[in-house]
Amino acid sequence: MNEKNQERDVYAAIADPTRRELLRLLAEADELPLHELTAQFQMGRTAVSKHLAILKDADLVIARKVGRETRYRLNANPLKEIQDWVSYYEGFWKERMVKLNLILEEKK
Repeated sequence: MNEKNQERDVYAAIADPTRRELLRLLAEADELPLHELTAQFQMGRTAVSKHLAILKDADLVIARKVGRETRYRLNANPLKEIQDWVSYYEGFWKERMVKLNLILEEKK
């Protein structure tokens, strides 16, 4: 997989804790400007912008120019892919827990 495709991968985009925190912040607000997002981290504006660019490439963030300011908002639609993937394993673990409970009941 080349570097550009990897940046567009939703899983790769959310792998970083800073990007997950950016998504959380955007989920709690309709829209936030870059300076408000940057204030939440101990890193510079350029570093936060790079994280936002990766999220934007993965279509998780939508940027909008308002004058000289760029405002960002969450696009949660791509997260459905992750929800679908995780839900399969949720069923897997529920089935395992039922089997474990049956075994434990038999041992009593």
